[in-house]
Amino acid sequence: MIPRYSRKQMTAIWEPANKFRIWFEIEAHAADKLAELGVIPAESAKLVWEKGNKPYTQDRIDRIDGIEAEVKHDVIAFLTELAEQVGEEARFVHQGMTSSDVLDTCFNVQLVQATDILLEDMDKLLAALKKRAYETKDVPCMGRSHGIHAEPVTFGLKLATFYAEFDRNKKRLLAAREEIATCAISGAVGTFANIDPSVEEHVAAKLGLAPEPVSTQVIPRDRHAAYFAALGVIASSIEHLATEIRHLQRTEVREVEEFFSKGQKGSSAMPHKRNPVLTENLTGLARLVRSMAIPAMENVALWHERDISHSSVERNIGPDATVTLDFALMRLTNVVENLVIYPERMDEILNQMGGLVFSQRVLLTLTQYGVSREDSYRIVQRNAMKVWNREGDLLSLLKTDEDVTARIPNDKLEALFDLGYHTKHVDTIFARVFAN
Repeated sequence: MIPRYSRKQMTAIWEPANKFRIWFEIEAHAADKLAELGVIPAESAKLVWEKGNKPYTQDRIDRIDGIEAEVKHDVIAFLTELAEQVGEEARFVHQGMTSSDVLDTCFNVQLVQATDILLEDMDKLLAALKKRAYETKDVPCMGRSHGIHAEPVTFGLKLATFYAEFDRNKKRLLAAREEIATCAISGAVGTFANIDPSVEEHVAAKLGLAPEPVSTQVIPRDRHAAYFAALGVIASSIEHLATEIRHLQRTEVREVEEFFSKGQKGSSAMPHKRNPVLTENLTGLARLVRSMAIPAMENVALWHERDISHSSVERNIGPDATVTLDFALMRLTNVVENLVIYPERMDEILNQMGGLVFSQRVLLTLTQYGVSREDSYRIVQRNAMKVWNREGDLLSLLKTDEDVTARIPNDKLEALFDLGYHTKHVDTIFARVFAN
């Protein structure tokens, strides 16, 4: 990913220095177990650690790249450079292993490392949503269906809805982490013909992974498909919240607004502009992350025990999906923390349509007074349509409708236009959402 949408702690996971470090640890831990089994000399395994356990400096990385340019094989280039560090005892490195053992296990370690950062991001977003939800728990605002005024909610309830969604996403991410945290050290075509299964178990334990039950020559890619699908769902939730904020910031609505800092400029042409650029950006980033789920799913269908059609895909989507999602989660957290909320404007909009938002309560009350539901709907709707045509407010019109006044006394009718009726269960919903 380009630096504009990247954070260093996440990009560092995908840098060559970290990748080669993981490759080295896989090989060195495998050598330890092979020595324990008597397959290689114990002194040789010890020397791998003593001579090879050095930082992967730019000089070492350049050397590996130079070798790869000649041999056209990244793992062989890595092993050749490692042999230059370790010396003659390096002949015991990679005993019974195949390249996929290193590549696949490393990729999963990197995904686990990336996921741990994403989980931290998720916790920060959840904390911000919870804080702002409680701040605005009792701030009434208009609920909309199809973009049209429906019935009152509170802004805190809106945010609680998104909190619950991201809480589910955290569970999905934890499940995805577990699914991807496997290790394969099973050799060519995954049969363990040239390496004992205990080596895989040892390396897995050292790296915080679980042994892959059956790995052919690669770790099954349905795991990765599920992982990137989970990232895609999280990205969709980011877009969901970003889109809500964008709609609420429209000039004719302006119930909320992204924080606009001193000195910030919204347009090169129009000095008055204050645009929702952060949430628009998040919408675009969500599209990128979501798009990477499809090639991950297409990677599942590999030929026989192994091909490398998945490799070029994963070298791109592994870094890009995690780096982009990390940036997006932190940007969204910043948007939520600094979101400017206008309760007065919300109140104006609630009263904008002349009481239409109370139509359902009037309908239900008429049924309680003996009117059929069909007739109740017809009576309320004909008055509501007059409000739409700007012929008055709903309460006043209902007070002049004999079909209504014959059934509902004026004081009872007026009591139906009570905002608190619609928000009386907000505390109950909050208790459900934030129970833990």
